[in-house]
Amino acid sequence: MAAQSLLLSRICFGIALPMSLFLISCGGGGSTAPPTSPTFPTIASSTNDTGDGSDSGTGAGTGTTSPGLLSAINDTTGSVQTSTADGSAQLDTSTPFFQSIGANGRTCNTCHQEGDGWGISAAHVLSRFNSSSGTDPIFKAVDGATCNHDAAGNPVDLSTIPGRTSAFTLLTTRGLIRVALAVPANAEFTVDSISTPYACNEKSTISVYRRPLPTANLRFLTNLMWDGRESSLLNGTQDITQTTNPGDLLGDLAHQSISATRIHAEGLVDPSTDQQQAIINLQMNLSVAQASDTVAGALQANGSMGGPLALATQTPALFSNDMSMPGFNPAVFTLFNPWLNLAGTPANLKKASIARGQNLFNTRKFTISGVPGLTDLPGVLASFVGTCSSCHNNPNVGNRSVPGPLNIGVANSPSFGLNVTYLPVFTLRNKTTLLTVRTTDPGLAMITGKWADVGKMKVPILRGLAARAPYFHNFGPIA
Repeated sequence: MAAQSLLLSRICFGIALPMSLFLISCGGGGSTAPPTSPTFPTIASSTNDTGDGSDSGTGAGTGTTSPGLLSAINDTTGSVQTSTADGSAQLDTSTPFFQSIGANGRTCNTCHQEGDGWGISAAHVLSRFNSSSGTDPIFKAVDGATCNHDAAGNPVDLSTIPGRTSAFTLLTTRGLIRVALAVPANAEFTVDSISTPYACNEKSTISVYRRPLPTANLRFLTNLMWDGRESSLLNGTQDITQTTNPGDLLGDLAHQSISATRIHAEGLVDPSTDQQQAIINLQMNLSVAQASDTVAGALQANGSMGGPLALATQTPALFSNDMSMPGFNPAVFTLFNPWLNLAGTPANLKKASIARGQNLFNTRKFTISGVPGLTDLPGVLASFVGTCSSCHNNPNVGNRSVPGPLNIGVANSPSFGLNVTYLPVFTLRNKTTLLTVRTTDPGLAMITGKWADVGKMKVPILRGLAARAPYFHNFGPIA
């Protein structure tokens, strides 16, 4: 499991992350033939594609501005862009998503920013800290600080800039929010000990640190939150299933808007039904993706299907393509197939490199074993040869098309080359077998109480990643 966990993180995430979706330079690596296109996703072509790469996707080129397409925003590798399904081509900032409906000045938009792919990037959080001296609403002790109290149990001191700098270090350097979770009453384990650099070391309610997930591309979700707690009957919400979708997702989003108001915004009154609905409507209308690369140009040029417009018109292919299902199709990403044989200009060479990266994601094989949530499922071998798309299998989106969370070992301590020294380490003990495990995040087990669920997290959507670095919920750089 250790070797496989490292392999998954190095290969899948190493290939999948530093790109528009696949903005990597692969040289001559990978197959020269694109994988067969899946039949499930229905994707419409971008109406502002000129086919020559001259259109940035914002209407600035020779094409026609598409209804519902917001202006592109620069990020580290090019630009990210949002499409709105309501066709307005603008955001209605008068809705509750952008209003302070809690008690501490925060809004949904505080932690879900358009220019960060509707999540947050650590670099932009740091910029907000510097420009406000740490008084921006995101910097609240309730969850923005590494702990809301000091070692003596007193409220954390935020009265000085050095004090705020220290308190919010995980938020400004990693984009991490503190999540306090009570150990379930029926837990099959106890928290034996906690080794943490922070004051929050309580055992009955533990503090884990996670990235805020994007509030866009929600049509493709099979669970809400990293640990799925907003999509769980155990938490008073609804499991997302094929027969109840999308009603289950909408109900879960309503509950999540209440939870966020109560916890993150420290609200004293829950949002009204109308406010909940307005927040859901805005979120469900948003599709976000990388729109351009600094070298390759527009990602919807020359027949490709990159950018947010194609994503906005794609039919969700949930519950239809997973390793646990017959007929699994590993050719999950097909956006850049038309670019594979482009040549000549630097832009075309970069386009071809992106296409090869996509092909590597779909076809590069390695052995997968010891991955709870996958290799222990009925119909799935305990050890098999797979690809990155074995887990990231929702077509042209990249999350898992079924709700099942996985434990690929990234929360284990030690974490096989990942620097997680900035995170607490929890030693959990199985009440029956007395076996122990050390983890930086118990994951799904904090919802179900099950020993088998320790370390399991959902497989996240991959679109728009370049806008919200660093990646995953607790990754440090690979040593």
